[in-house]
Amino acid sequence: MTPPAGEHRSGAAPVSVSPLGAADLDRADEIFRVAFGTFLGAPEPKTFFGAADYVRTRWAADPQAAFAATVEGEVVGSNFAANWGSVGYFGPLTVRPDLWDQGVGRRLMEPVMDCFGTWENRHLGLFTFAHSPKHLELYRRYGFWPRFLTAIMKKQVAGSAAVPGRALYGQLPAAEQPAALSLCRELTGAVYEGLSVERDIVATHAQGLGDTILLQGAGSELDGLAVCHCGAGSEAGADVCFVKFGAVRPGPEATNRFERLLDACEQLAAERGLGQLDAGMNLGRQDAYRRMIDRGFRTWLQGVTMHRPNEPGYSHPDAYVIDDWR
Repeated sequence: MTPPAGEHRSGAAPVSVSPLGAADLDRADEIFRVAFGTFLGAPEPKTFFGAADYVRTRWAADPQAAFAATVEGEVVGSNFAANWGSVGYFGPLTVRPDLWDQGVGRRLMEPVMDCFGTWENRHLGLFTFAHSPKHLELYRRYGFWPRFLTAIMKKQVAGSAAVPGRALYGQLPAAEQPAALSLCRELTGAVYEGLSVERDIVATHAQGLGDTILLQGAGSELDGLAVCHCGAGSEAGADVCFVKFGAVRPGPEATNRFERLLDACEQLAAERGLGQLDAGMNLGRQDAYRRMIDRGFRTWLQGVTMHRPNEPGYSHPDAYVIDDWR
């Protein structure tokens, strides 16, 4: 998720880039909100995103993959890299609005690209504004190419019956959690070789941001999983359950598993007393998108995912995955 980031410098003070420190999180969060709010024309940019928190949560998940840009010792922007095994993505990349178009964004790209090289991710991506030529051109310079639109969708929670075989990672005994993570890696690896959201599962639990739904299948396999953020202080925000990542096992019964996973997500939202369910869907996953529309999901924010290399990754018609790379 990337608001305006500069492409060149024009007499600006030198920009330094270093790891983002705990003492700078408040300032980075303020810039994040003001940058998006300004770009999208919000009347009060400082309050944009409300009770949702992207900066502190992503920093806490992996401080070594969070970076700050400073000018004359003052934080003026930040960027975050995420490691999903064979997949890597970055954002939010944000720059103080008065320093847009002065090369700060490019400097913040350098350390995240280094992270991807170190992690050896083979498919990279980001979410950005489809209507902004500046964004598309900046990231094209790093080898990213725009593909399908991604819809950030929402629906009002109506409540649902209990879903058979549903478990929550956070309710498992600690001794059983490593085995559950192994089953999650097996499932995501079946969706796309090497894909793993283990870091997000662990971070969501450790930070108290929500929980991860586990759908038990036949035998010892998982039929599906969904990493969900719940309420204020998470990436969801007040009164929202946000599916940060969800997937079901591929195969002939994938559609039924996907419907069951959506039921389980709505059940979790209802249990937490949350009124809205948010989920991102890449439109390359055509049937999954149609099924969400049929359930009453509607798009409230739309962007485009850019990929490196220019390949679909796991965003193809046979994939039943929920995410948005913001």
